[in-house]
Amino acid sequence: MTLALFLGVLLGSILLGLPVAFALLLAAIALMLQMDLFSTDILAQALINGVDSFPLLAIPFFLVAGEVMSRGGLSKRIVRMAMALLGHRKGGLGYVAILTAILLAGLSGSAVADAAALVSILYPMMRKAGYPEGRSVGLLAAGGIIAPVIPPSLPLILVGVAGNISIKNLFLGGVVPGLIMGITLMLVWGYLMRSENVEAFPKADRQERIAAFRDGIWALFLPIIIIGGIRFGIFTPTEAAVVAAVYALFVTTFIYREMTLKLLFEILVNAGRATAMVMFLVGCAMVAAWLITVAQLPQQLATLLGPLVENPRLLMAAIMILVLLVGMVMDLSPTILILVPLLMPVIKLAGIDPVYFGLMFVINCSIGLITPPVGTVLNVVCGVGRVPMSAAVRGSWPFILAYLVLLVLFVVFPDIIIMPMKFFIG
Repeated sequence: MTLALFLGVLLGSILLGLPVAFALLLAAIALMLQMDLFSTDILAQALINGVDSFPLLAIPFFLVAGEVMSRGGLSKRIVRMAMALLGHRKGGLGYVAILTAILLAGLSGSAVADAAALVSILYPMMRKAGYPEGRSVGLLAAGGIIAPVIPPSLPLILVGVAGNISIKNLFLGGVVPGLIMGITLMLVWGYLMRSENVEAFPKADRQERIAAFRDGIWALFLPIIIIGGIRFGIFTPTEAAVVAAVYALFVTTFIYREMTLKLLFEILVNAGRATAMVMFLVGCAMVAAWLITVAQLPQQLATLLGPLVENPRLLMAAIMILVLLVGMVMDLSPTILILVPLLMPVIKLAGIDPVYFGLMFVINCSIGLITPPVGTVLNVVCGVGRVPMSAAVRGSWPFILAYLVLLVLFVVFPDIIIMPMKFFIG
């Protein structure tokens, strides 16, 4: 009864058009009234305590770092570097897009920001070279969703906070799955380009490659600093966010000299707004998570999933189907903050590695960013590239299907994620 009340109020509020943060708060209030615990003082205290978390400090700093690197000239330099390496191959711009997506993922941690950057820089080039419109946009969208998996990833921070999972381990564990996603896209793109007649770019000579690498090498240092610093215990993920922001400002101001006071002010305002929205959503979600625990909803859910708890792979498969369906109609952050606190006790009861679960959850939710009807990233690439949604949906299906196959492999063979993760963690 309590579980039905919580889900009914939450889903009903969302269907009525209430913002997810307020829907979570309303569902929490419904639980408090049902348990005769309602108190405005308790509600306010739980809301404040929900965002009183040291790991959450990483969010504003990573947002600043990503904005600075993106708008301070790093994106175009990464594209130039990728062009020098792969631009001459058949379908070369597609390979350039994928390599750029992987490199950008190590800078921003935002699927929307990466996808927008990819489309604004590469889509005009792809259209001019004769690449199919829908397929090009579909590839750029599919490349953009690598960002939530590779550190620094804001969704991984949210999963860590919501599920009480080590953010350090999530960051280190996300490197290999993110690279596998990129390799998968390259294989699919190579297969699709076999029969296409598109313009190839001249092969860059050794001097051009050296010049492109020298110009873009500062961008490559950031993910190395973040991952290396966390791996060897030099700093925590939160401290890594501060280092990333300072490094990004230093490079764009003193090396590339593209940062101005006006641009910095715009970046700080944008990052502040984004942080405020995320923090309010997190606060409301933590109120709901606290009441979920008090009302023993996870125990009720475990009872419902009882037969599956004995078979971890079958349980993961069922959860992944649920997450995929929810992710198709809800954005990534709300999905994490609603489902992770509810599912974590069941995951632990089944003996599933929490870090593996967190990574799988984010990968699955990321796929939802390019699937209709919502498809946040799909909408962004269509808006930036001025492409009809129908063309983007048709063009993205081969990549969505490839990601789903990859997801099934990760469920059937969890060691693909777990073994590299243990190697990085040490």
